[in-house]
Amino acid sequence: MNDTEFHSITASMLARIESTVDQWLQDDVVDIDTHRTGGLLELGFPNGSKIVINTQPPLHEMWLAARQGGFHYKYAKGAWRDTRDGREFFEALSACASEQAGRPLRFEPAVSA
Repeated sequence: MNDTEFHSITASMLARIESTVDQWLQDDVVDIDTHRTGGLLELGFPNGSKIVINTQPPLHEMWLAARQGGFHYKYAKGAWRDTRDGREFFEALSACASEQAGRPLRFEPAVSA
């Protein structure tokens, strides 16, 4: 993956997460605040906890920080995979968000063309 591809994929990914959270707010599922600055997206939960998703362009990685810990992801075969255990990013994000929101939440990866 080159830098241009990395920026395109991660920008789309962050926008998809924001869109999902916005839809949940509209549908009165859960009130999660979002704040995005460049490649950093912060999700603020009603209980005061946060999840931070951050792009790491020099490493071509995505980082996720939540109550459950900090995780690093590399893009491989069409998915972001944890560099330690291979867990898919959106699966981990869904688990962390569900735990912090106190209700089941599911983030879906974009469908590959």
